[in-house]
Amino acid sequence: MKPLVIDKVASVAATCGIGREARVTPDIPCEEGVVVAVEVLNNKSSYNQLELVSGRMAQVKAGDIVVGALGHRHALFGYSGHLPERLAPGDRINILNLGGVLGVCDSINPDRGGPFECRVLGAVLHFPFLGERIGRPARVGVHDLDARPPVDLHGVPVVALAGTCMDSGKTAAACALISHFAHEGLNVAAFKATGVSLRRDVLAMEDAGATDTGIFTDFGVVTTTAANGPPLTRALLSRLAADRPDVIVFELGDGLLGAYGVEAILLDDDIRTALTATVLCANDPVAAWGGVQLLRDRFDIEPAAVTGRATDNLVGVDMIRDQLGVPAANALTHQSELGAIVMQRLQAGATIGEAPA
Repeated sequence: MKPLVIDKVASVAATCGIGREARVTPDIPCEEGVVVAVEVLNNKSSYNQLELVSGRMAQVKAGDIVVGALGHRHALFGYSGHLPERLAPGDRINILNLGGVLGVCDSINPDRGGPFECRVLGAVLHFPFLGERIGRPARVGVHDLDARPPVDLHGVPVVALAGTCMDSGKTAAACALISHFAHEGLNVAAFKATGVSLRRDVLAMEDAGATDTGIFTDFGVVTTTAANGPPLTRALLSRLAADRPDVIVFELGDGLLGAYGVEAILLDDDIRTALTATVLCANDPVAAWGGVQLLRDRFDIEPAAVTGRATDNLVGVDMIRDQLGVPAANALTHQSELGAIVMQRLQAGATIGEAPA
């Protein structure tokens, strides 16, 4: 079997150890997380990049041989697509996100244009045992996921970032808080709990000062759902808490109402009990109002603060404070103020900066 020369390995397959050459099989299990090689058939002038395993963004062009992983996506401001029921070499498939998730596109966003069209080449094989001549289809992930892992925090306080929708400023707020805590001398761990596989946000958390990070893809999940969101969050909380950081910060990708499992996570009693502070990110004051009401009425969570574009100037900040009774500060322009608000909530609920018992 002649190896296939690979031009780009997408970050969704970061844990698979795939290099410049790979062997493929025509027998493709149509299951989420199966690693597949494709040939790109068209050029695009926008949304035309791929996040590589290094974290760098690389432009994709027609003729590129790309390795990604099967999955689905339901993005409000991006492509929506599903996992095909069957797949064979020569079939057409689409790249659904910047992380290299592959599926059949059902709906596009006008700002993105159409997706990359790709020709399927085969499932990428891996050879887990030395000397083994028959490979197995590679799959993403390095950790097994139990159906209901325990939440064992060892006394570590937890900050959650939730949003009214995608692109509401959650990652920027998470990074602002991580940076603030790090400058206060705290050891910060961070993770992304929900969404579609893309390491950009977790890498940004590392750049902001997080010393240990994680993402759901590490557990073999390409796209989170209401079914796998709670066990993933439980597992990530416990894994990062095991090293006893001073605080854990995590982002709930997508919005409070969405297809990626945020609602199910916040309805999980053990997870909700673990949250020392919850920060809401909102695009405008009306979204802030709806988000605060949802947190209070549906999840019994009192937000520690509101941030996001709704707080870009004092008009929104004052409106949120006066009408909702919630502190508000912009993560980009008033990082220290937002950090101080959340730090106050943490100090009221846990011992910060000392080794947990």
